Amino acid sequence: MTASAPHVSQVESLAHGSRREPTHAKQWHLKFLHAVEAHRSSLGEGVTVAVLDTGVDAHRDLSPNLLDGTDVIPGGAGDGRRDLNGHGTAMAGLIAASGQGGGAMGVAPRSKILPVLVTPASGSGEADALADGIEYALSNGAEIINISSVGGTSQRLIRAINMALAANVVIVASGGNRPEDSYVGYPASEPGVIAVGGVDKHGNHAAISVTGPQIDVVAPAVEIYSTGVNGGYRVGTGTSDATAIVAGAAALIRSKYPNLPAEEVAHRLTATAIDKGPPGRDDEYGYGVIDLVAALTADVPPLGFETPSVTTPPASAAEKDNDTARGLATLGVLLAAGGGYLVWRRRRRADDPPPRISR
Repeated sequence: MTASAPHVSQVESLAHGSRREPTHAKQWHLKFLHAVEAHRSSLGEGVTVAVLDTGVDAHRDLSPNLLDGTDVIPGGAGDGRRDLNGHGTAMAGLIAASGQGGGAMGVAPRSKILPVLVTPASGSGEADALADGIEYALSNGAEIINISSVGGTSQRLIRAINMALAANVVIVASGGNRPEDSYVGYPASEPGVIAVGGVDKHGNHAAISVTGPQIDVVAPAVEIYSTGVNGGYRVGTGTSDATAIVAGAAALIRSKYPNLPAEEVAHRLTATAIDKGPPGRDDEYGYGVIDLVAALTADVPPLGFETPSVTTPPASAAEKDNDTARGLATLGVLLAAGGGYLVWRRRRRADDPPPRISR
């Protein structure tokens, strides 16, 4: 399995203590997403996010929120708190960096990070190692799993993902980066997983982000500052970063609404997303750019109870048959280990009017 880390030329390590050390002002995505306003409603407290990646360094901005975790790579140290690549540390920072002392701040700065080292420093791992990581996260109280990677699959990985979804865990995964990836990769393409694409500083589709019918939402993915190894910082571009940001958003929602099922957490993200591109869902933006404030404060009807914003004429018998078939296809029930779960991939019809205004 190959991690969807940004290209080498698009990742810059910033030494600890340098004049370029990031401040909140350099984390443009926080202002873009109105994180300060969102934090009045939730800080992610009480939520554990498993970061399945290259491990997580015990950076000073992360240490208040960093759990022990594990290393599932054969011959590893058995502790997830080491990172010889930097990718996992950056993802963890985007989710849960504390923001103390003027350092980096995560989208959910009081959530906890469960570091699970599933990918070696080379950035190329195995599907079954990712399955190991999912099983560990599920057994150790993770409510959200962040997978900022794409790659191959296996029957064991498919079973692990379905088991986690059936256990009410939110899984967020990156769609993939061009030019290495030409379509939405696995596990983002798995029904039930939140597939994430990217936008630039203007809120427009990021050139690096793949497109496809599986994309659910998009988030900032260009020149994203975060924590790095050896106490330093890192700026990178890719859907990996956007995915971690969405995982942080999910942590905010789960903290404020602790009894909300996983599919309803995803529904809040898509139902309140700011529509971009053609009206409704499209392959570049999915349902739109995540809106942290709206996701935490909007009155969102539960799945199956959405009210259309326009009055439609009575449907013909043929149209009713088509709608029924579409409903069965988009809200089908999959049987998983021990029970079933609702596939929420298509929470709104592609031709529904956008619920929010593009920006």
